[in-house]
Amino acid sequence: MSHLTPAQRETLRARLNARARQLRGELDDVTVTQTWAVWELADVDPEIADLLGRTVRRLNRGTNEALAPLGLSRAQARVVHLLADGPLRMATIAERLSVGPRTVTDLVDGVEAAGLVTRRPDPDDRRSTLVVLTPEGRRLLDRMDAARRASAEIVFGRLAAADRDILLGLLRELLADPLGT
Repeated sequence: MSHLTPAQRETLRARLNARARQLRGELDDVTVTQTWAVWELADVDPEIADLLGRTVRRLNRGTNEALAPLGLSRAQARVVHLLADGPLRMATIAERLSVGPRTVTDLVDGVEAAGLVTRRPDPDDRRSTLVVLTPEGRRLLDRMDAARRASAEIVFGRLAAADRDILLGLLRELLADPLGT
């Protein structure tokens, strides 16, 4: 971070403080200071995070637009996509989506109301419920995949294939970190 002027550092610090409070509500200045110290020690350009976040928002916006004609939110589409390989317990869906039990219940309620999934008792555990794709849900998978591909093409299509491969490798490496969140 030594390449930033004092004014740029202070502006960045203020932006980090504001964004942290926006994301976490009651984040204290000690945590922000610790985060800032980590950034300074790592000498990581915060523009990386900013640009990646903006790219993700653009991709999400495109995906939302592509899914709207299908009557699904991105979160509901993720539930349907998770079930492509077979039934899952509600707890497994919650874990894979990193959401709480109440949230997954609401999501499954929505896709169930749309006729895309059904619930059935888990034969291996009477306390658990399995969520299963209906034939309509299975048919929707291809349309969802086309919508996701169209959105990704808009965002990443201008990159050369070799550059997309490099980006894919870098993102996989970042997400492979067992200490990452």
